[in-house]
Amino acid sequence: MNKSDLLFKALADPSRRKLLDRLYANDGQTLSELCEHLDMTRQSVTQHLDLLEASNLVTTLRRGREKLHMLNPVPLQDVYERWLAKFEKPRLKALHDLKRRLEGADT
Repeated sequence: MNKSDLLFKALADPSRRKLLDRLYANDGQTLSELCEHLDMTRQSVTQHLDLLEASNLVTTLRRGREKLHMLNPVPLQDVYERWLAKFEKPRLKALHDLKRRLEGADT
């Protein structure tokens, strides 16, 4: 499976999106801290985190005996630039043109 497919697979699951939301709110959490706010087993959370790590949405850092999980927004920015930003450009250009026409009508 390529990186893009893995990224979209990771984002497709609501539990994984909730994990990403938790990391966005408080980055650098341990598995135990993440499990406190989820209604699933520790094993399930671990499996979801494994997929998030494989898709590069989550990175980890060892601090002593703890393993901290951190959000990596770079893949999301890549998706935005590749698929979403190009759809914004025509809309923003239309708004800019409308603004210029309206401001020209006032003078």
